Amino acid sequence: QVQLVESGGGLVQAGGSQRLSCAASGRTASTFVMAWFRQPPGKEREFVAVISRSGGATNYADSVKGRFTISRDNANDTVYLQMNSLQPEDAAVYYCAARSLSILTVGHNGYNYWGQGTQLTVSS
Repeated sequence: QVQLVESGGGLVQAGGSQRLSCAASGRTASTFVMAWFRQPPGKEREFVAVISRSGGATNYADSVKGRFTISRDNANDTVYLQMNSLQPEDAAVYYCAARSLSILTVGHNGYNYWGQGTQLTVSS
């Protein structure tokens, strides 16, 4: 079992930056592949980024590649999502997710554990 708590959402202007954090408790975070998903208003949840247990491998959705960076600090059981050049279409509830298996999957069904989400609003 692992509990995930996201933070760092809020209101940001288009073109700005924001960093989301996901704090894990329970089992050691380093035993999980960690990912970020988002759900824009009225849309389905979509993959954003994923990071391997060690942090040595990452994968991104095409829509955020080059703008977002996922990282992790296993010593502090925290995963981050640095978001730059934010656009109104990035506005969503952002969720942190964890999976026990090692494959970096992009499908939300592959994740066992979810946080409650944090809202990001981007003003134009």
